[in-house]
Amino acid sequence: MIKHFLDYIAIERKYSPRTVEAYRDDLQDFCRFVGQDAEQFDPTKLDEYDVKTWMLHMLEKQRLSPRSVKRRLSALRSFYRFLLRQKKVTKDITARITPPKADKPLPVFFRTSEMQAVAQQEHWADDFISLRDALIIEMLYQTGMRQAEMLALQDRDIDLMQGQIRIFGKRRKERIVPIGESLKKLIRQYMEARAELTDGHETLTFFVQQKNGEVRAMSKSTLYTIVRTRMGEVSTLKKHSPHVLRHTFATAMLDNGADIRSIQELLGHASLSTTQVYTHTTFEQIKRVYNETHPRAKGAK
Repeated sequence: MIKHFLDYIAIERKYSPRTVEAYRDDLQDFCRFVGQDAEQFDPTKLDEYDVKTWMLHMLEKQRLSPRSVKRRLSALRSFYRFLLRQKKVTKDITARITPPKADKPLPVFFRTSEMQAVAQQEHWADDFISLRDALIIEMLYQTGMRQAEMLALQDRDIDLMQGQIRIFGKRRKERIVPIGESLKKLIRQYMEARAELTDGHETLTFFVQQKNGEVRAMSKSTLYTIVRTRMGEVSTLKKHSPHVLRHTFATAMLDNGADIRSIQELLGHASLSTTQVYTHTTFEQIKRVYNETHPRAKGAK
């Protein structure tokens, strides 16, 4: 049953491979907790009590955050809704379960000075790796695309004549993001260096890496390491990830006058409420500056 559900969300709902993998892990964890084999899972033998004790186990024994527990419960909810539609169960045992409340942390982002510093670093040379790494940082910063979207990018998705990139987001939803001259120039340089590396042969994905003399699609771990290393050289943030660059893109757009609807379209958010978290981030910036600089806020008389 679990396999059929995973096939359903992958093929019919067009969930990303990463999301499908997360759902699989969450459901397998639930199966282990209730003492069932994932391949022979029998939902008719379970009730609300099993779900509640699973949640309690995650919170108290596994020390998971409320956010993580809520995400796992969401996977189980989706699974039981699928079972209801398939008439495998007569009751959704997750329907009346209230997930733990999770505080929504404000997104962190790199400062403008840090983005300028990483662009001006002397080690951006003309060799393939340096060009590729520089392009990755700039493309994430200038387009706001997700890590998975970047890894799936293909040559045909980039239109240098029109100055735009076609991005396929969650559930293969397509959006078009414009790019400027500086990014177009860097793309051309990278593609020339890549052509020398591959001896003119086409590649399956736009970004590639070389391992043991073989050119292959870039892995998630390689992309993360590139961003962590390059941004770690200029930033004091504790976290240096592709997603922080996505936050940086959105915050920079908002700070420079972009309306929230346009940012929503560029980020590929289905809901405006998801994008509005950046308005709170900007307000927190304003509040901090006010408290640090205004004489009344500082307690001066």
